[in-house]
Amino acid sequence: MSAYYLDTSALVKRYIQETGTDWVSNLTHPSVGHDLFLGRLAGPELIAAVTRRARGGHLLAEESTRAIANFRADWQGQYNVIEFDETIADLAMTLAAKHGLRGYDSVHIATALRLQEIRESMEESPVIFVSADVEQLDAARKEGLAVENPNDYPETPEPD
Repeated sequence: MSAYYLDTSALVKRYIQETGTDWVSNLTHPSVGHDLFLGRLAGPELIAAVTRRARGGHLLAEESTRAIANFRADWQGQYNVIEFDETIADLAMTLAAKHGLRGYDSVHIATALRLQEIRESMEESPVIFVSADVEQLDAARKEGLAVENPNDYPETPEPD
C-alpha cells in the first residue's frame, strides 16, 4: 500500500471530469487501499474550485452539487486530513521564498514534507506528491518528494 498526498489540483479531478480523472479515480478507489492524505485547506479549495467552475458556466449546477456532495462524503472517511500548524506554516514560508510558489502551493508541499518526515521516522513507505501544477511538482521534486502528475495519464478511450 502506497501513501499519496493530493494537492487540490489533482483532487478536483476525482470529482470533475477532466484530463487525469481516470487515473485519479483509480488511484483513490477504496478497493486499491492506498493511504490518501490531504491538507486541511484542500476542503475549502476544492469547494471553491467547483463553485467557480459552475458560476463561470463550465459546469452544470447539478454537476457542481453532486461533486461537492461526493467530496464531503469522502472527506469524512476516505482521506487522512493533516492539520495546518506552526511547523507547516514556517516551512511553507521558506518554500514560497525559495521556489517562488503561490501561498497555498507552498502549504501543500510543506504539509507533504512534514508527512514524509513522520512516515520516515516510523519506517513507513514514502509519500508520493500528486499535483497537476508543473511548477509545484518541480519544487516538490527539488525538495525530495516523489511526484506524479495526473495530466501525464491520458483518459482511457471509450470502446467503439
